[in-house]
Amino acid sequence: MSPLKWFTKLMKSEPIHHKRIKSPWTIDESKCLSNEEVTILRKYCGEIKKQGIRKRKFSLIRTWFTVELGLNTGLRVEEMASLQQSQFFLDNGKSSIVVIGKGAKRRSVLISKAFRRVCLKYFNHKTDFGYSILPDDYALNNLKGRRISKRSLQKFFKNILEPAGLPEHYHIHCLRHTFTTLLLTASNNNYRFAQKQLGHSSLRTTQVYAGVVEQQARKALENLLTFTSKRNNSNYFINHYLQGGPDDGQS
Repeated sequence: MSPLKWFTKLMKSEPIHHKRIKSPWTIDESKCLSNEEVTILRKYCGEIKKQGIRKRKFSLIRTWFTVELGLNTGLRVEEMASLQQSQFFLDNGKSSIVVIGKGAKRRSVLISKAFRRVCLKYFNHKTDFGYSILPDDYALNNLKGRRISKRSLQKFFKNILEPAGLPEHYHIHCLRHTFTTLLLTASNNNYRFAQKQLGHSSLRTTQVYAGVVEQQARKALENLLTFTSKRNNSNYFINHYLQGGPDDGQS
């Protein structure tokens, strides 16, 4: 058999397996709450916390804290469910939460003074309802005082979206995405710091959020120093100010 015939036969008999290229993980604005939506969500959760205190329903207070925890730390839902009281270090100076993340890796997540006060309030509410806050107790316990399930946290979050007036496509992991974009904006795009806070093993994972941060920055730019003329009801920022301003450069 000639080499050409042998090769032709081989190509017909052996299927070619193309290696599948894994699509890169992406994030877009649909997975992040806007600043306005964050305000709406926090306000609604503040109201259900008050209801929880008034009607003696601990689950409402726990939902309030869960949302605050997600927005202020960016923890994964599994990390939130497994948090124990001993992992909170609420010193007056440098407060943090020691998190056991993926692969049992430990990391210290810094928290603000404002969220430190939220934690202390939540723990006071727990004791008021008769729940223990000993070191081995879970922070987000169920009504029996045991560890709450990941699925329950996901469900409780979904249940508050409609009454809060928020899009129902959001899920609890969106709190992590939202925290990340807010942190990057506040830290002047400090991706190394965000990587440490989030527990990403690779900086490239954190940098996926660059597109969302840029989109939000562009929206902010569109609202920067723009207003409507009372005379002709048109935006005249460029014509009126960039070409000399109200004093035509005489100030």
